[in-house]
Amino acid sequence: MKSLIELRTNKNDAKNRSGDVLLLFSVLALSLIGLVFVYSASKYFSKTTYGNEFYVAGKHLIGVLLGYGAFIFGAIIDYKKYFKFGKYLIILAIVLLLLVFTPIGFSNYGATRWIKIGGITIQPSEIAKICYVIFVASYFAKKPIRARGFISCLPVVAVGVIICICIILEPNMSITVCFGLLMLALLFTAGMKISHLLSLILPIACCVPLLIILEPYRLNRLSAFLNPWASPKGEGYQLLQSLYALGSGGWFGVGVFNSRQKFKFLPFSESDFILAVIGEEIGFIGLILLFALIVFIVVRCVKIAVKSRDFFGYMVAIGVACIMGIQSLVNALVVTGSIPPTGLPLPLVSAGNTSLITFMFSFGIVYNVSMQN
Repeated sequence: MKSLIELRTNKNDAKNRSGDVLLLFSVLALSLIGLVFVYSASKYFSKTTYGNEFYVAGKHLIGVLLGYGAFIFGAIIDYKKYFKFGKYLIILAIVLLLLVFTPIGFSNYGATRWIKIGGITIQPSEIAKICYVIFVASYFAKKPIRARGFISCLPVVAVGVIICICIILEPNMSITVCFGLLMLALLFTAGMKISHLLSLILPIACCVPLLIILEPYRLNRLSAFLNPWASPKGEGYQLLQSLYALGSGGWFGVGVFNSRQKFKFLPFSESDFILAVIGEEIGFIGLILLFALIVFIVVRCVKIAVKSRDFFGYMVAIGVACIMGIQSLVNALVVTGSIPPTGLPLPLVSAGNTSLITFMFSFGIVYNVSMQN
């Protein structure tokens, strides 16, 4: 009888060590879907600009492969080892964000959001999100009761505000908004009182109109959102082309690789607005299935968080779920014209290797949490 019990225990341990295979395969599936549509959305641009229709897709393929390596790295390292590095990671994130404003900062389309070392371009704001999640997780895991006190939550808020200031100065309002929502979501899931949370939400909400007023281009985007047909060749152009793509897709789409808007009608069709091309090619039904997969990934992360053996694992897994959910939702709202247009990649789908690799690493950490549940 004892041997039988030990055998069953060993089988259960082996099963646990295998981790959440549903999370693994869903993340891999979404990244491969992204690779297909990055090629579809970029092949005309790549052909006419670089003479090679695989130019952008080839770079994205490298990012996918590096992302798989990052996932494996995150999965094999015991997530508890990140516990003592929370404050160092957040310092690293802030340093990287500040390097954007040095000579190695790289500007494109009027914004300086990247650092370029040699031929490698990195977007620090993407890295800052997972660093902040680990920092917040380690801070509250040391003393979970901290979440119940307003004063004890201020270090988390202060660090979040510092990062938001660094990002908005690039300028990058979309990531700033996502970061602010991430901070509030982490505080809520850590156990912060609703009254304390509301005292933070109100001033943050008041800052959004102020940020829009301070920059003329944001006012222009707001006016284009309210009435894109007032400037169909100006600020409203991108939103209108996105809506044309989604409308052309109908219920079932025009077919994969058959998008018309990618022929230089829709700017950033392979990155920030790739969802519009996907909607055009696979239609409304296809988009429903795509977002069902994204929601499934978020739900798996939440389930892993709930089953975590410790508070640190819970906070890390729930933090990654929040990043995925918030950024996917904001991207969808932008592409459909539900909120003012702003640049933000769709996680694991849009072209952009920093975002892709960082997300894959993040999901690798969550997978490691599931291995030890």
